[in-house]
Amino acid sequence: MSKRERVREVLAGPLAPEYLQQKAEQGWSLIGISLEWEREIETDQPRDETASLREEVPYGLRLAQDGLHLEENAAERETLVRMMDLIVEDHSLSRVAEELNGRGFRTRQGALWTASAVFNMIPRLVEVGPRIFSSEEWVALRSRLSGGLR
Repeated sequence: MSKRERVREVLAGPLAPEYLQQKAEQGWSLIGISLEWEREIETDQPRDETASLREEVPYGLRLAQDGLHLEENAAERETLVRMMDLIVEDHSLSRVAEELNGRGFRTRQGALWTASAVFNMIPRLVEVGPRIFSSEEWVALRSRLSGGLR
């Protein structure tokens, strides 16, 4: 009974025809090949090694003055609380956007809120929700929503 042996090699240099011939003489058959290409390109901008490590600061937070920590952004947090309130009241996303805009809230870029911008905030609302729900501010909102009934 024969058995098949497979070996995967990573080549450090160009693939030479002589190397392929040598492997074939040893009984090896090439069953697949993967190529990775690289070339130098000219660019006006200097290479920034840290660019791939950058992340956007989550909505509702901002970089502290020390440049090392995040701290609450009061205006954005207020927007998140109002957004959460309107969603809990079962308003449509377009109505949430209208309400936010009507109350002077703007996106981080200073633009008007749209239904899609509100939709894109839902993962952040899920993330920050437990902190909002346990805040005194939310307790007051919840009591207003339930009409004070318990």
